Amino acid sequence: MERRTGKYAKRYVRTWQGALGVLLAGGVLLTGCSGTSTGNKTASDGRGGGGPLPAPAPAASGGAADDSDGAKKQDGLRESAPPDYLSTFALDVDTASYGYARRTLGDGGLPDPSTVRPEEFVNSFRQGYRRPDGNGFTVNVDGARAGGKGGDWSLVRVGLATRAAPARDERPPAALTFVVDISGSMAETGRLDLVKKSLGILTDELRDDDSVSLVTFSDEAKTLLPMTRLRDHRGRIRDRVDSMEATDSTNVEAGIRRGYDEAVDGRVEGADNRVVLLSDALANTGETDAEAILERIGSARRDYGITLFGVGVGSDYGDALMEQLTNKGDGHTTYIADEDQARKVFVDQLPAHLELTARDAKAQVAFDRDTVEQFKLIGYEDRKVADEDFRNDRVDGGEVGPGHTVTALYAVRLRAGASGHVATATVRWLDPRTRAPHEQQGTVGTNAIDGPLWGGDSKRLQVTAVAAYFAEALRGEQLPGAPGLGELASRARELASGTEDESVRKLATMIGQADRLKGGSGDGGSGGAPEGELG
Repeated sequence: MERRTGKYAKRYVRTWQGALGVLLAGGVLLTGCSGTSTGNKTASDGRGGGGPLPAPAPAASGGAADDSDGAKKQDGLRESAPPDYLSTFALDVDTASYGYARRTLGDGGLPDPSTVRPEEFVNSFRQGYRRPDGNGFTVNVDGARAGGKGGDWSLVRVGLATRAAPARDERPPAALTFVVDISGSMAETGRLDLVKKSLGILTDELRDDDSVSLVTFSDEAKTLLPMTRLRDHRGRIRDRVDSMEATDSTNVEAGIRRGYDEAVDGRVEGADNRVVLLSDALANTGETDAEAILERIGSARRDYGITLFGVGVGSDYGDALMEQLTNKGDGHTTYIADEDQARKVFVDQLPAHLELTARDAKAQVAFDRDTVEQFKLIGYEDRKVADEDFRNDRVDGGEVGPGHTVTALYAVRLRAGASGHVATATVRWLDPRTRAPHEQQGTVGTNAIDGPLWGGDSKRLQVTAVAAYFAEALRGEQLPGAPGLGELASRARELASGTEDESVRKLATMIGQADRLKGGSGDGGSGGAPEGELG
């Protein structure tokens, strides 16, 4: 998916939008199924592209269609009223920002604010959402009162989940082209040595019917191994991996271009074909602009659907380039700092990294202006999509695999005395093979976000809040109701005990490290503009 901007750490800006979009009769057919705090609806409009369709309807009237507005279009659909109180973004399953921050803090430093993306912090933790039985998504919407100085604010969590990842023997075969950076900077401990360990782990985990090829690059690119079925060749693959040594400069362009050539030449029908880039992404030779690099292998991406998965390594890491490469390359990225993280990525998460269940996935949340005074999406600044492009399938979204969850957290201020419908969340995606569009929808009301955050029923919501608050603090921002880092670390330790989740314990350690490096910090405030979206 292609990012919309490159800006980070944006300040609150007053913005206005028009009246709420209305889903018109004759448009997308919706069939509903309800839950406790979400009313899920699914849709497939049969369109493979073209202009925008009506925006998701607010559910205050049960999602009923209204054909009193707009002019009738040639295809029988009606134009919606100008959108208002809408938030639209492409889905994100990246976690590299969190992994790199963990490495930086562990080395005794604070991460550069420009590398901190709150959505990647949040999406690094298990959420426990209900999953669908088949392909597609469930839409889970809940929340809680922020408390503290943000007492008139709530957090609203929009959670999307795909079906569970298949068992090792049930996933489709994989055809993976590994593009390995062997430039001089990769000689540092925790770079090429970690990559070699990671590939060794993966060689043990892949099935006999999987295939791999191996490309290395420094100032030039070289094919060490053409596409090879693992069946009787694991020893040969290990020998090629062991032979890699760091040398010379970093020509990422040459590596990716050769990698895609190998992926196309060795493409396996019926398999998940993917290029895997393992690098510190410190490009200093050849083309260094992500868009220009990928333009040169654009036909391989478009014609064969080969996606790019980036694995970042190194204490000095080219975060921006890796993010741009993987997002423009219809893939995603992660970061590994040690063998435990490598095993988690290449063993525990492998099916989710290989197979796709959704292409060009986008979400749109329609807030009800009768109940909502202000709202702010936490993170996703460079994932934003124009509201009118939500159903324009020519506009890129995000790629999501089985076993993934995607969470978007909003700070929401309700109007005084408001009750009833708060928001409707809709996710839209394309089937990876047929490109047919589908949608799923969920709603949330004031009764589902009225309880206290801390000490509330959902520990996973509290973990989400801690991760988001922490990320914003690292960016120098304050969210409504955010406690200081000391209190946040204490909250995380309690949640680690309550959830028995080792990843939450590590989060608590990170927050404590940041608090010491910052010399302590104060409580968050409420802040904010008078009404509407906080930019």
